[in-house]
Amino acid sequence: MFLSLKNFFSSDIAIDLGTANTLVFVRNRGIVVNEPSIVAIRKATQEIVAFGNEAKEMLGRTPGEIITVRPMKDGVIADFELAEQMIRHFIRKARSGWSLRPRIAISIPSGITEVEKRAVRDSAEHVGAREVYLVSEPMAAAIGVGLPIEQPVGNMVIDIGGGTTEIAVIALAGIVSSNSIRVAGDEMTESIIQYCKKKYNILIGENTAEYVKCHIGSASPYVWKGPRQIDGKEVGSESIRGIKLSATEILENLPDTLDRKNKKQTAEFIFLYIKKKYNLIISPLLAEKLAKALTLVGTDQEVNSMPIKGRDLISGIPRTIVINTLEVQEALSESVDMIVQAVLQCLEKTPPELAADILDRGIILSGGGGLLKGLDARIKDETDLPVYLVDDALLAVVKGVGKVLENLNNYQKILSQVKREYY
Repeated sequence: MFLSLKNFFSSDIAIDLGTANTLVFVRNRGIVVNEPSIVAIRKATQEIVAFGNEAKEMLGRTPGEIITVRPMKDGVIADFELAEQMIRHFIRKARSGWSLRPRIAISIPSGITEVEKRAVRDSAEHVGAREVYLVSEPMAAAIGVGLPIEQPVGNMVIDIGGGTTEIAVIALAGIVSSNSIRVAGDEMTESIIQYCKKKYNILIGENTAEYVKCHIGSASPYVWKGPRQIDGKEVGSESIRGIKLSATEILENLPDTLDRKNKKQTAEFIFLYIKKKYNLIISPLLAEKLAKALTLVGTDQEVNSMPIKGRDLISGIPRTIVINTLEVQEALSESVDMIVQAVLQCLEKTPPELAADILDRGIILSGGGGLLKGLDARIKDETDLPVYLVDDALLAVVKGVGKVLENLNNYQKILSQVKREYY
């Protein structure tokens, strides 16, 4: 009876403490805070001037005595005191009226250390948490999108945030194989800044680079480079057979009369070449996909451009340049390649039974970084697996942590209840 009254009067809180954004979910009220993880402080007095949206508007526009700081870096707390004050501010904003000390559940990257976990726990305790629970981000994302995590089937989740990309294969309420890399949305934004600096000798701000990424940014299409597994039917029989075929082999055998920009002709040539040389019949769709992936074949992608303003590094005078989709793709290519490689590495570590489930069920893509145009198609082409970008990708993790908080008894297996130890 006492426990039920205690839970009734306490406003339990779920937090997605992200590098780019902090989201706060209050039990029975839903998501009440969604603001950037930025703090503006006055250098001389260390007085905090602004948090969240207000601080983000100041980014790159502050006078000398005010600086904007991100307390979170690569998914973990970089500045303990500022992170604590930021969390306290957002919790005060989320809570209404009088209530008991809340239970707080916080999402954490799957690859962080025990020291980094302790920093998150201490921050939550210092802002008044009665109990602290830590939930792995990929697990929270899986729960948030409604995957059956407790069943003996494989569910693969890719959560791309601001600081980290979390990749995990989940079954029986546990993470079977995972990969966590510190390459995500912030790294992409920085890549655009560095690209403009190198190519145009112009320095643009973080907000400008993020605007470019969100509006004309996209992942470069899959390019067929090394040997690739090609499956087809043996001519004269129904047996399935696979071969290893490289793009170089196809390009070396393309006739001079063939228009390499014509995907239809290239696809027909690939189909006939494989049939004649390897006695194998592949599907026309696979032939078209291979043709599209050749470096010398156009991809028919839409090319947009936009003007951006910055400071010329040579003259020091502000000027405007025009950047297009293909240039942004080039800028983002390294970050996208690293994410794709991390996905492939996670798949390599996955047990074969669960790999078969992923083949049937596909890969779930969530997080703000997952909204990059063409990223789902790129991962699909690289892995030959279906990829589904979830609705409200930005909210998947905090929704999952909120569901955990609303039903703690059912999710005890995945929770890490953190309590301070006394000696």
